[in-house]
Amino acid sequence: MAKSHVGVEITEESVRAVEVSLDRQPQVLAYGEVVLPPDAAHDSEVLDQGAVAVAIRQLWNLAKIGSKSATLGIASRRVLVREHTTTAMAPELLRQALPFQVQDLLPVPVAQAVLDYYPISQQGDQLHGLLVAAVSETIESMIASFARAKIRVDGVDLGAFGLARAAARVVPEGTAAVVHIGDHTTQIVILRDGIPDFVRITPVDLETVAVRRRAAQMVAPDGAGDGTFVAAGALDPARLVVADLAGAAGIVPHGALRSDTALRPVADVIGRIRSTLSFYANRPAAPPVGQVLLCGAGSAVDGVLAGLAESVEVPVRMLGIADLLPMRVPEPTGELALNLVSTLGLALGKER
Repeated sequence: MAKSHVGVEITEESVRAVEVSLDRQPQVLAYGEVVLPPDAAHDSEVLDQGAVAVAIRQLWNLAKIGSKSATLGIASRRVLVREHTTTAMAPELLRQALPFQVQDLLPVPVAQAVLDYYPISQQGDQLHGLLVAAVSETIESMIASFARAKIRVDGVDLGAFGLARAAARVVPEGTAAVVHIGDHTTQIVILRDGIPDFVRITPVDLETVAVRRRAAQMVAPDGAGDGTFVAAGALDPARLVVADLAGAAGIVPHGALRSDTALRPVADVIGRIRSTLSFYANRPAAPPVGQVLLCGAGSAVDGVLAGLAESVEVPVRMLGIADLLPMRVPEPTGELALNLVSTLGLALGKER
């Protein structure tokens, strides 16, 4: 059997994972999602390590994931992502120099931060790229949850980079924006020839299936609704809370927004996306964005797809996990198919 690797994400609502084979033509081997109890996590930060560890063990067992190691994605709004230019040097020297170069840019002392640098281009001896900084305590708590579940985290990656890696399989050339609208966070990545050139992470407040499910949990008897699991071969129609969509290319948005007040979050997220695209377009020598790819649960909420298509002057289309790789297991449906795009991209970080 070919070797495999797993991408995994912890959100406020759930833990989800995708296992991908590492052979010459990779395939999706397994996937799944386990719902977290209320207050176990918030904005990709673990609050209850024990509860998250239990969910991770359930996820590996129910989805029949074979690999015991994973790349962990982070998508917290507390993660700093900004452009940074430095003198080109050997990677090891850059890792040593980076803390001294950026300590005045960080919201926390450099000793409390985990730093990464994604090089984009080089002109002469100047290296241009994206600086990523996260609070080390947050990362350590997430890794500790996996250690309790006996799963090894062999890499931590920005969720937006996984999103870019996934989208690059669909748009390997030209300039495109890929937007993951989650339950509480939106990630906007602009790619140039498959390489992330710009990243923005913003809050979002849309009524997704997971948000409605969490609201139901808060008023249900103790334990009701906990442990919901979605994965190939393990679907229980009585417990399945993810609504069917029509497939990656013809997804039909759904939602429960029915009033002017409820439509305000839709207008807000569309406005944030549009302003981000405008900001990028006004940068010196920025190439025009040729298309927008939408994924994530929030992109299926009523009005998002149609509203964004009316607001920008380029094609807008949905992106699901089945658009990216062949599936060795039945395709996921509903919001799960949209949420797993970034998760799959994290697994592709180990692709040969």
